[in-house]
Amino acid sequence: MSPTSETAKGGRRLVIVESPAKAKTIKGYLGPGYVVEASVGHIRDLPNGAAEVPDKYTGEVRRLGVDVEHDFQPIYVVNADKKAQVRKLKELLAESDELFLATDEDREGEAIAWHLQEVLKPKVPVHRMVFHEITKDAIRDAVANPRELNQRMVDAQETRRILDRLYGYEVSPVLWKKVMPRLSAGRVQSVATRLVVERERERIAFRSAEYWDLTGTFSTGRAGDPSDPSSLVARLNTVDGKRVAQGRDFGANGQLKSEVLHLDEAGARALAAALADTAFAVRSVESKPYRRSPYAPFRTTTLQQEASRKLGFGAKATMQVAQKLYENGFITYMRTDSTTLSDTAVAAARAQVTQLYGADYLPEKPRVYAGKVKNAQEAHEAIRPSGDRFRTPAETGLTGDQFRLYELIWKRTVASQMKDATGNSVTVKIGGRASDGRDAEFSASGKTITFHGFMKAYVEGADDPNAELDDRERRLPQVAEGDALAAEEITADGHATKPPARYTEASLVKELEEREIGRPSTYASIIGTILDRGYVFKKGTALVPSFLSFAVVNLLEKHFGRLVDYDFTAKMEDDLDRIARGEAQSVPWLKRFYFGSENATEVVPSGGDHLGGLKELVTDLGAIDAREISSFPVGEGIVLRVGRYGPYVERGEKDSEGHQRADIPDDMAPDELTVAYAEELFAKPSGEFQLGKDPVSGNEIVAKDGRYGPYVTEILPEGTPKTGKNAVKARTASLFKTMSLDTVTLDDALKLMSLPRVVGADAEGVEITAQNGRYGPYLKKGTDSRSLETEDQLFSITLDEALAIYAQPKQRGRAAAKPPLKELGADPVSGKPVVVKDGRFGPYVTDGETNATLRRDDDVETITPERGYELLAEKRAKGPAKKTAKKTAAKKAPAKKATATKTAAAKKTAAKKTTTAKTATAKKTVAKKTVAKKAAARKTAAAPADE
Repeated sequence: MSPTSETAKGGRRLVIVESPAKAKTIKGYLGPGYVVEASVGHIRDLPNGAAEVPDKYTGEVRRLGVDVEHDFQPIYVVNADKKAQVRKLKELLAESDELFLATDEDREGEAIAWHLQEVLKPKVPVHRMVFHEITKDAIRDAVANPRELNQRMVDAQETRRILDRLYGYEVSPVLWKKVMPRLSAGRVQSVATRLVVERERERIAFRSAEYWDLTGTFSTGRAGDPSDPSSLVARLNTVDGKRVAQGRDFGANGQLKSEVLHLDEAGARALAAALADTAFAVRSVESKPYRRSPYAPFRTTTLQQEASRKLGFGAKATMQVAQKLYENGFITYMRTDSTTLSDTAVAAARAQVTQLYGADYLPEKPRVYAGKVKNAQEAHEAIRPSGDRFRTPAETGLTGDQFRLYELIWKRTVASQMKDATGNSVTVKIGGRASDGRDAEFSASGKTITFHGFMKAYVEGADDPNAELDDRERRLPQVAEGDALAAEEITADGHATKPPARYTEASLVKELEEREIGRPSTYASIIGTILDRGYVFKKGTALVPSFLSFAVVNLLEKHFGRLVDYDFTAKMEDDLDRIARGEAQSVPWLKRFYFGSENATEVVPSGGDHLGGLKELVTDLGAIDAREISSFPVGEGIVLRVGRYGPYVERGEKDSEGHQRADIPDDMAPDELTVAYAEELFAKPSGEFQLGKDPVSGNEIVAKDGRYGPYVTEILPEGTPKTGKNAVKARTASLFKTMSLDTVTLDDALKLMSLPRVVGADAEGVEITAQNGRYGPYLKKGTDSRSLETEDQLFSITLDEALAIYAQPKQRGRAAAKPPLKELGADPVSGKPVVVKDGRFGPYVTDGETNATLRRDDDVETITPERGYELLAEKRAKGPAKKTAKKTAAKKAPAKKATATKTAAAKKTAAKKTTTAKTATAKKTVAKKTVAKKAAARKTAAAPADE
């Protein structure tokens, strides 16, 4: 029986989901009799500061939002921005006969459902409705087969939330006191930052090694064809039986790790010359069968990694696009640790394999993928196209980013049910004796694919852009042992070892998952947090730690080592999963974590207690030397310091002779800071430069480097009024882009401060002035402004030239298009050329359809095509900006005015006598509460919690 006909008998049902988009889609499947409304995420949470805590709570409870003395009881408050929505839900519930809580089936979704039940206090039957895809059949089946709320999942999520609150609210204030205000710490956030910092430390400590080898091109003497090439390229492998050094043989210190032959340039060139006339022959041919099985269907982390490699999406953009695909019914739930497919999905995938590629590509039995993720939430399937028949990408009607991501998911799912790829891998060794008697052996490897299998549908990308993909063939000539080969060319090649690559979003997600730190569903938000907090910034796709993150990690490692220890964080994840399975109790575990084992009653598992006590760690801060943890030696007496207003280099003690100090650019990568670069910074002009006196006013003119760039200003005489009606404001002007502090002169300064310049007046006597503004040089006549092309025109433009500009029709909206600053190539989504342009609010990337402003850490000169595509993808994922309804509201207001005035007047008359006596008392009470809340809010700054 359909849900609609059931409703006719059972009355009206209220279904609550998280998002409005999901509500709209589900409403279409349920029909009349059902009211589908969104909670719009969480409606209730721990307070975001003491001001939100009810007045009855004081002390530590008010600060933390958790009563640590009474079994860690959390204080929940309805979010200020959700009160109106809660009111609406209560009104709808009052008119309903049943309530269906249809939030996502994971810990977070179960917690949202529980909070809804706690806040709404329903007096009608309540059902927990769950589904993994938003299709008509899945939704109707979920209505017909509800379950009870899973309290164990709720408890597990609550424990995580309390743990993260305690961690964030206890450790973050230490960072405020010892490093910089407004910083945050988090259970996974801090560990992720440490990973990025440690990789940068490895790069700083890295010493490059140079090594040489030979490359030979050998000919068979036959005419070649695609299946049997006429020549092959081989690399020198051994000399007199000793293996030639390659990059893998060197350590991070630049020294050899094993006994190999290290060729330098002279040695390599001498050997190449000695082999010029050598007769070469094939010494061995080794052939092995090649087989490659398809990749498992996507789970959250593998989707993020592959979308980064193939589509240039960041983790956050991937999840935003996937969320839209899920809510609109195109894919199954996108937050999952599982690689399993339902029988329905397997059947759908196998049907499409036969239909699109033929029966030869379909294995006899369905493929089953075992979960690799420890403690995976197996309630969900892998991420796959929804429904019992997969829509091909062309059938979806999708466009842009959603089409690209759906196509990726569809290909991967179909490929997972296809046959293995098979072929052969071949290794050929070629040898000869040099004129100086040395024996040289070259080696070449090849691969041929005889049956592409799943690769017909899908091939996985690689983190290393230089890596060879699985479907690439390398065909070698068909040779046999003893065949003679002629050396067409032998070249000496120089190489240098490279430092370990910085993490990208994809590789950091992979690292966190492999170390079993945090939950995969939260990785996108964690990476977003460390980027937003300024701990990490991007250069292209690489994640670069800021100097600030070095200070934060240094403090955490030295004084809270256990909290950022990788094994400790993974063990905590195991503990939380034990609580979720009912194998451990939440309160005793939290007591051990916060107070230490001596204050807890839970039996410690074998292997010793790894939790300790957080409270004790954050209590005694006297041993933490703020200057020491924020100082890092550069060399030759130069020290990098992370100050409250940013990083700087310093040599010598402040106020001492020879003391030097210079600020460091915000976008500088730590591994680029060398002694030589620090010396350059010291040599650059800084501070205040006296240029001379204004011959007219006699005031001293100085040049300074300010927050918004270099500028010139005058020093007003002592006693000049700075406030009031007689106040005098010092003349100030920014330097032109072509000027610099060390070259600007007094004449330049006086000219700059003379602006705006009167150019003349038009025929009607209206004055025209040349001015330098926020968006560049321009002319102004009354309220009519016209842009100038260069700053120099401010002083050189004549009245005739100005009148000629005003004689031209004014360009409405935009000025003439400027040439692009940089071309990045074709966007992988729109296929249109992407360029960097200079806009009103700074440089931005555009493909002609979508514009995305460059972030603070992006540089026009160094931005890569991949970074440009990623910015556009994130902008598309956000969708168009919402328009405000201010005008509508303003238009509606007058219609209600007359009625409102009468009502207010009537109420005022009736209440006047009663109110007069109470007014003074009420004002005092409100004032006291307001002051108390503001004072509490000032004391507590919210430290955002993370996983």
